[in-house]
Amino acid sequence: MEQIEIQSEFITLGQLLKETGAIDTGGMAKWYLSEYVVYVNGEPENRRGKKLRHDDQIDLEDGQTYLIVSKV
Repeated sequence: MEQIEIQSEFITLGQLLKETGAIDTGGMAKWYLSEYVVYVNGEPENRRGKKLRHDDQIDLEDGQTYLIVSKV
């Protein structure tokens, strides 16, 4: 499980996908979420604007798992 450190209250799912390299541009988030199942805290999620906060766990289709860690 890889930790993603954020400096603000939240990060969107689209921003996370871009930061982790799952997509190249923010515009690809909608396509990615329509093609692959992404789980946020064990629940399927397809909204690219979903706000991810401290301690949220994200599981991608390729087996990667991320944990949001906030310094705020």
